[in-house]
Amino acid sequence: DLGPGGQFAHLQRDALPWQLPDPSVSTSLFERGSAAKATVPTITDQASAMQLSQCAKNLAAALAELRTAAQKVRGWVPSCGGTPAVQSQLEVQPTSMSLLIPPQMEKCAQDLGNSTKAVSSAIAHLLGEVAQGNENYTGIAARDVAQALRSLSQAARGVAASTPDPQAQSAMLDCASDVMDKANNLIEEARKAVAKPGDPESQQRLAQVAKAVSQALSRCVNCLPGQRDVDAAIRMVGEASKRLLADSFPPSTKSFQEAQSQLNQAAAGLNQSANELVQASRGTPQDLAKSSGKFGQDFNEFLQAGVEMASQSPNKEDQAQVVSNLKSISMSSSKLLLAAKALSADPTAPNLKNQLAAAARAVTDSINQLITMCTQQAPGQKECDNALRELETVKELLENPTQTVNDMSYFNCLDSVMENSKVTWEHSMAGISQNAKNSKLPEFGESISAASKALCGLTEAAAQAAYLVGVSDPNSQAGQQGLVDPTQFARANQAIQMACQNLVDPACTQSQVLSAATIVAKHTSALCNTCRVASSRTANPVAKRQFVQSAKEVANSTANLVKTIKALDGEFNEENRERCRAATAPLIEAVDNLTAFASNPEFATVPAQISPEGRRAMEPIVSSAKTMLESSAGLIQTARSLAVNPKDPPQWSVLAGHSRTVSDSIKKLITNMRDKAPGQRECDEAIEVLNRCMREVDQASLAAISQQLAPREDISQEALHNQMITAVQEISNLIEPVASAARAEASQLGHKVSQMAQYFEPLIMAAIGAASKTPNHQQQMNLLDQTKTLAESALQMLYTAKEAGGNPKQAAHTQEALEEAVQMMKEAVEDLTTTLNEAASAAGVVGGMVDSITQAINQLDEGPMGEPEGTFVDYQTTMVKTAKAIAVTVQEMVTKSTTNPDELGILANQLTNDYGQLAQEAKPAALTAENEEIGSHIKRRVQELGHGCAALVTKAGALQCSPSDAYTKKELIESARKVSEKVSHVLAALQAGNRGTQACITAASAVSGIIADLDTTIMFATAGTLNRENSETFADHREGILKTAKALVEDTKVLVQNATASQEKLAQAAQSSVSTITRLAEVVKLGAASLGSEDPETQVVLINAVKDVAKALGDLIGATKAAAGKAGDDPAVYQLKNSAKVMVTNVTSLLKTVKAVEDEATKGTRALEATIEHIRQELAVFSSPVPPAKVSTPEDFIRMTKGITMATAKAVAAGNSCRQEDVIATANLSRRAIADMLRACKEAAYHPEVSGDVRQRALRFGKECADGYLELLEHVLVILQKPTHELKQQLAGYSKCVASSVTELIQAAEAMKGTEWVDPEDPTVIAENELLGAAAAIEAAAKKLEQLKPRAKPKQADESLNFEEQILEAAKSIAAATSALVKAASAAQRELVAQGKVGAIPANAVDDGQWSQGLISAARMVAAATNNLCEAANAAVQGHASEEKLISSAKQVAASTAQLLVACKVKADHDSEAMKRLQAAGNAVKRASDNLVKAAQKAAAFQDHDETVVVKEKMVGGIAQIIAAQEEMLRKERELEEARKKLAMIRQQQYKFLPSELRDEEQN
Repeated sequence: DLGPGGQFAHLQRDALPWQLPDPSVSTSLFERGSAAKATVPTITDQASAMQLSQCAKNLAAALAELRTAAQKVRGWVPSCGGTPAVQSQLEVQPTSMSLLIPPQMEKCAQDLGNSTKAVSSAIAHLLGEVAQGNENYTGIAARDVAQALRSLSQAARGVAASTPDPQAQSAMLDCASDVMDKANNLIEEARKAVAKPGDPESQQRLAQVAKAVSQALSRCVNCLPGQRDVDAAIRMVGEASKRLLADSFPPSTKSFQEAQSQLNQAAAGLNQSANELVQASRGTPQDLAKSSGKFGQDFNEFLQAGVEMASQSPNKEDQAQVVSNLKSISMSSSKLLLAAKALSADPTAPNLKNQLAAAARAVTDSINQLITMCTQQAPGQKECDNALRELETVKELLENPTQTVNDMSYFNCLDSVMENSKVTWEHSMAGISQNAKNSKLPEFGESISAASKALCGLTEAAAQAAYLVGVSDPNSQAGQQGLVDPTQFARANQAIQMACQNLVDPACTQSQVLSAATIVAKHTSALCNTCRVASSRTANPVAKRQFVQSAKEVANSTANLVKTIKALDGEFNEENRERCRAATAPLIEAVDNLTAFASNPEFATVPAQISPEGRRAMEPIVSSAKTMLESSAGLIQTARSLAVNPKDPPQWSVLAGHSRTVSDSIKKLITNMRDKAPGQRECDEAIEVLNRCMREVDQASLAAISQQLAPREDISQEALHNQMITAVQEISNLIEPVASAARAEASQLGHKVSQMAQYFEPLIMAAIGAASKTPNHQQQMNLLDQTKTLAESALQMLYTAKEAGGNPKQAAHTQEALEEAVQMMKEAVEDLTTTLNEAASAAGVVGGMVDSITQAINQLDEGPMGEPEGTFVDYQTTMVKTAKAIAVTVQEMVTKSTTNPDELGILANQLTNDYGQLAQEAKPAALTAENEEIGSHIKRRVQELGHGCAALVTKAGALQCSPSDAYTKKELIESARKVSEKVSHVLAALQAGNRGTQACITAASAVSGIIADLDTTIMFATAGTLNRENSETFADHREGILKTAKALVEDTKVLVQNATASQEKLAQAAQSSVSTITRLAEVVKLGAASLGSEDPETQVVLINAVKDVAKALGDLIGATKAAAGKAGDDPAVYQLKNSAKVMVTNVTSLLKTVKAVEDEATKGTRALEATIEHIRQELAVFSSPVPPAKVSTPEDFIRMTKGITMATAKAVAAGNSCRQEDVIATANLSRRAIADMLRACKEAAYHPEVSGDVRQRALRFGKECADGYLELLEHVLVILQKPTHELKQQLAGYSKCVASSVTELIQAAEAMKGTEWVDPEDPTVIAENELLGAAAAIEAAAKKLEQLKPRAKPKQADESLNFEEQILEAAKSIAAATSALVKAASAAQRELVAQGKVGAIPANAVDDGQWSQGLISAARMVAAATNNLCEAANAAVQGHASEEKLISSAKQVAASTAQLLVACKVKADHDSEAMKRLQAAGNAVKRASDNLVKAAQKAAAFQDHDETVVVKEKMVGGIAQIIAAQEEMLRKERELEEARKKLAMIRQQQYKFLPSELRDEEQN
């Protein structure tokens, strides 16, 4: 059933525009689709599960289309043509009403109540839209009115058909017909009014017609059976109450005692009737009719007795007080009847039951007040009667606790019961018997009142606890909070109307006027806030708009009224009072309309549905509370008689019995509440399920280890993967709900825990099945282990959730344990999801990915989220980055589709993750966009991109399965093109959202490009290759630089001014500043080149100056982006001002540098000033709390400190020489050295392994070092301006300060590295690094060999192929063996260091250094020889080299291995473990080399060397042949001799560099 919105398909075409699908309908359908998808993993029958999964997917796709179509059509709605639709309702005349099948009366009455509310709400909406003059929205509102009227006519027919009384039938049909007539008039008036927007006369007529419709609707509801009788009772109460308006009462004919007795009797009767009325309002209309009639009569009798009592009062004051109390009882009785009427008309309406209970208690309280005042009894008697009445009223709460009684949580209820039980027992109960015994009657009365109050509190808490236990059962459904509480609107409406009546009452005093004004202001403010919250929570754009508009109307009319009240307060005259009266009318009308709109059933709360199991769980709590109340009533009655006659022994034993029963029932109540705490039973059941699942995984793991896990044949691997992915997704979605329920929502704990547990069994079954079908043992074990880890983390979470139990007062350590368990479970889910996605993408299974994308698309349309944390700019920046990443991935997919289709799965997975992030950011971005239209445009574009991504992922999966399918490849390329296009649409939508900030993002990117370009230019200048073009001079460029720099200053001012202005201006300013900085960079580069490459230091100074300007502009653009649209006092605006100051400083510095560049006397000084300013700016960045973009190692940091030592020496030399060239060189070197040190220091300090203390220490010393160096440079600057011997003497002191800072910095770096810190310059460390590098090189070579294949030789005999394969195998084994050898050598060296034979950081050990150098050279030789071997093997197999070269390479590997062994043997113990391993590794290399040589020689032996020689027959030719052969032989002999000499020379040279020990070994 598609609900009312889906019925549009069945109507005639001309009615179609009035039947657009309601967005809420598609939302509810989407929820059902999600529920269907969530159910899939729990279905055991595979065929059914697959079918349901497919159907859920189809439904999701169809819904997406429906939603898109509805959004398109909604923009096109004719202005106001509801008449045809209403006309179709008007044809429903009484004569044609079909009364053939009498439907159920209760259902029809409920439908009638709901549809009248819907009509009222739709009319209020229509009036609001007409007032705004919006044709499209007015058309939609008219359609809503027509829809609601159709439902009303059907409900009216049903009521008439189920009413046996012909007169009542006729009345109902007449009223329904009257509503239709009036509604038709309303639509006609709306049509006219929308044609004349702003015409007051049309608006007035429309308001009158709307009022007529509302009255007709009220009459229609009053025709319901039971309602008429309640109305009669209300009239009876009203008529009876008129007697209270008399100025005086006739003297009484009865005595005071008779009047008092009559009043007590009537009070008991009225209280009884009130309770009966409460019960009847939940029964049949007949019950309600009967009880309301009785209530009216009892009220009449009570009022008569009250008036009798008033006439007994001797003075006017007492009489007035009695009358005031009677009026109060009259009002509370009317409210009770109205609440009963409302509940009987709509039994499922939320909160009405609570209102009814409250109204009944109000009647009891007001009766008690009157009795207390009027009766003259023995002290304590009145209190007993009042208490009995209160207990009788509160007992109603326990009759059927299916609705929430108050806002208390379960554990608050338990606390309340404990507290009240203490009051009841320790104080009140003991006080009652004690005071009765001692005849202390006033104290006795107080004890009775306290006991009554505590018992009422106990009952309320017990009823609320019982309700929470009932709804916490997994089969129950908790009530859902509605968008608004209609009763809040109704109460506010009533209060505002009463206050307005008081305002216009001529008898109203000045203080009463101000009091009424306060009430109006309070309630209208509350209504406006409620409207604001409702508009932010609803996803329905029409409702959102109406709430906002209604709040505006209420606020404006309140403001007008307050103005007139102020005038009236200033001058209290009739004219101002009249103005005040006129101002109340629009307010009352606006509030009425808002109340009518808020009463729409669409916004109502959904009541709870308690299952039979839930009711059984509630029973112990309810029964013990009932026992407590009954015994308490008996106890109070007994105490009442004992207070009068304390010498009655049998009564004392009765009192003791009641007291014991009350005590026992309270104890039982507390025990039951503790035992029945919600969620505990479900937690135990879930824990049992998880333990069983883990046992199954353990058994499967054991079977897998012993290779006995039988493959599951009844299902495919893909289906199992999908099952696992869906189950893991659902478990992931439930982690946070379970955690929040365990923290503070006990009633939800059972539901969420049971839901989570039900997904584990299918997950475990699927995991075992998937593992059984996985051929790779490692993957098999990995899958089972990760599944078990998830189950273990879930079990841990369930234990902590059970302990926390939803009690927010639970100990802090339990809450911490819960947080840890949640984190562990999230990590386990992430790991398993990653494994499953990788496996799916590798196998080309993309179903899960497509589902993820679809889910992300649908989430964009889901109900509203909370307030977004960031600004639009934050979300825009992230989205632009992600969208660009998607574009890059798509391009890679196109490339891989041709070169390597196997990698498409990984890229598709990447695309899915990126799109998920984009969709997640799109929702808050849409909410924070400049206006709603831009927000919905962004969402729509992101959804379109999602559909494109899903199609592309599907195509990627298809191509992975059939890589050679050209048609699929073509489709993938086409899909990729569409996705790229849609990415550009998303970027355009974001740009439209905040064009200025988008321009800032683009500008920042352009500026970073300029900075990179300037860095390259600095490298050329430093190398002395930045040459001038032609014969130009710097003077040719000076003017251009100065002019462009000034233009940049102007652009900067505009940029800062427009940061908080419109987006359009901000975009222009950002673009302008980028084009200016681009021009400035170009013209400065030309100027620097014109200085000539013979003066590189000055060139660098000039380019650095413009680089500082570009850097400052980049920061300024970033600050502008952050400050866009912010208030003037926002921290981002303050940051913007700081960035602007830095920008101006840097431009000024550039201008000074340009002017001084050709002045030989000052250019060094100027360069130094610019460097000092640059270092200060770098220090500011360093000191900021913003972490660096990347982290680096302490070794890098130490390396950077060496530059400072050099720069310090340079600075001291420049200070002493005072030569401008030295100063410029110092300035350039200092700038680079300090900037590098600060960057490396911060990057190393923020390394994840560095502790907080060490980080602070490193940052402090980094700052001290930079400060010390700054002081040194400033001193050099002073010397340049005024060189004296004393000042130059001080240079040494400054340089010492810098040196000590550098020492402290290095110590800080050592602390970062910890105990394993080593000096990167230490020869031993270099040796170890070389060894590890050699091992890596060998492993790389081995991998290269793995990929080699022997060349094909089809013409040769097959046997020869075997040798080439042997050669390759042998080469591979050599590579593996040498890798092991080098690693063993590294271990051996570590052992030597540990034994102290080699120092870890030798201070001055030349000998050890030589040894290290020997080991290094040996390691390098092993790596080089192995590389040569691999190259030779490759060449030999491919036929490009001889077998001799291969043999030679293998022998070289063996020789270098021998040298390495010798180098290690020199110092190591012969018995050491490492040495043994090294020897074994060396032998392995030797064996592998020998094998290779043999294989190669075999291959060579097989080649046929006997070449056939053709001898020439002629004499001359024959002699020539002999000479040529001899010549060749002599040449070869000479070459052989030369080769031998060359080898001897190489060996001699190498021998010179060998360490002494090795030379001895070689000689031996």
